[in-house]
Amino acid sequence: MKLAPMGMSKPTDRRGIEMLARCFLPNFCDVRMVFGVVVIAELLALIITLVGPGVLEDPWGNLGMISVYMQWIALTSAAVLCIGRPLLSRLGNTAAAIVSYLLVLLVTAAVSELAFMLLTKSHLITYIATDDHAVFLLRSLFISAVISAIVLRYIYVQFQWREQLKTEASARVQALQARIRPHFLFNSLNTIASLTRSDPELAETAIEDLSDLFRASLDNTHEQATLGDEVTIARRYLNIESLRLGDRLSVAWDLDDLSLETRVPPLILQPLLENAIYHGIEPLPEGGIIHVAGHNHDGNLEIVISNPVAGASMRKSGTRIAQENIRQRLQLAFGAKADLVTSQSAGVYTVTLKMPGAGKQ
Repeated sequence: MKLAPMGMSKPTDRRGIEMLARCFLPNFCDVRMVFGVVVIAELLALIITLVGPGVLEDPWGNLGMISVYMQWIALTSAAVLCIGRPLLSRLGNTAAAIVSYLLVLLVTAAVSELAFMLLTKSHLITYIATDDHAVFLLRSLFISAVISAIVLRYIYVQFQWREQLKTEASARVQALQARIRPHFLFNSLNTIASLTRSDPELAETAIEDLSDLFRASLDNTHEQATLGDEVTIARRYLNIESLRLGDRLSVAWDLDDLSLETRVPPLILQPLLENAIYHGIEPLPEGGIIHVAGHNHDGNLEIVISNPVAGASMRKSGTRIAQENIRQRLQLAFGAKADLVTSQSAGVYTVTLKMPGAGKQ
């Protein structure tokens, strides 16, 4: 019998992870989800206490008893859904929703039976009698049925919203990857054509850089790339532009503080460097220097791209489509921890990428 090498995932494990990713149910073992369940249960306990009988006689006592009861149902239901999530993810979202709903009702019925038995035997609540068994059970099931239906519906709507955001982001990624300004392509081809006779080896190198750049821009099989891959693509793009602009274009790199293995959304550097050349370096007769610097602040990565800009009369107007696209992809990948910030001061335009990352070890 052959054993899988250490560190390699089995195909079934990968399929299980993919199923969990497609399941609308969140991870109820997560601390934030548990906190949310506790808060919802406590608010519901407060409402039931206010509308229940005997609230004026002992409000805090009633709230305490009902809170314990509601938390018992809520946390037990969350535990059941947490344990059963891997199995529920295999059923499909519709079947998983139905089974989850029935599991919550089953938990409610079991906890209600046990709670009623304890209450009647201990006489903690005097106005509950044995004859109220059916009413107590039906009331608990009705409340649980309504609340769980609302919560599951809300979770499913949130899941659909996130999936829609991912689809839209994927479409924007593909649009950005397929979008390289026509003037860049034409200028690159003209530059290569002029080199075919004067310097065939340099022309061949330029063609290889151009083909690698287009291959990277058309590759939509990966949702994330490494920072090293992004730097390589950016350098190939700059190599082609340097053939056209010559000594007018200089680039200063300072990324020693960053780990090149950091995972980032694909194609986040090249479009910004393209903007720096198109709107900054190219309109200037003397050209200029593009500075690319990376910093690590307590596990947060920053990449700063700065370039000189021409006066208002010489400046080319831009739509900022690439910047907004990158900003949205960063926030989708990393949430509120990521952003793209722009500024301009003393003839220098600066773009700062902020995201979680790792410093150089």
